[in-house]
Amino acid sequence: MAKYQLQLAHLYGNLLNTYGDLGNIMALKYYGQLLDTDVQSRVVSVEDEFSADDYDLIVLGAGQKFEQSIAREDIDSKRDELHRYIEGGKPMLAVGEGYQLLGQSYINQRNEKVAGDKLLSHRSELPTDGEPVQGELVIKSLLGTNMHGHENHDLVTFLGNGEKALGTVIEGVGNNRDDDTEGAVYKNTFCTNMHTVLDRNGELAKKMLLVALANKYPDADLTVQQNVKIESPY
Repeated sequence: MAKYQLQLAHLYGNLLNTYGDLGNIMALKYYGQLLDTDVQSRVVSVEDEFSADDYDLIVLGAGQKFEQSIAREDIDSKRDELHRYIEGGKPMLAVGEGYQLLGQSYINQRNEKVAGDKLLSHRSELPTDGEPVQGELVIKSLLGTNMHGHENHDLVTFLGNGEKALGTVIEGVGNNRDDDTEGAVYKNTFCTNMHTVLDRNGELAKKMLLVALANKYPDADLTVQQNVKIESPY
């Protein structure tokens, strides 16, 4: 039996899971095992109760615009608890449409500008050239390593107050075609356009797990977990 246990909320996992976001859940479970930690996951979706106290990790994935609109209709009911979770420094990963959903505004399936849930300060817009972004994405991350992923998004994103980029673009587009940034970080909420980001970049999974463990077990000696080496495939 693992020494530590963590509870993970796969937020709207039955709606926003088009681009293999289940791989991010599997990565957290796998790297959790290396850290002597059992990660239990549960889908939290429309009309489900959500309490910040019940979860140590959150993954909010990517999906189609229609499913994003369903999640948007529901997420206000969870906003206060999500705000408490984020401001409490608990780790969260938001990918693609999930990244857009947390911001100030984005463009929906009818090409209308709609309000996001305004938990974070970025905004997402249609690119001026109208061209969607697809392809391999490589960044120099704030963790000090190169991170790899696949980007496929029709909106460009601009960071707001209090946010910093997850990294600087080496290959690909990232947030937009103007400032060479990719993703957003606020406290321990990590946003990105990179699909299957955790299974390709175990160092971010380890970072999230260590933060979650430190939050849940403040008196624990996590030296062994901190010293676990994550082998990158790149």
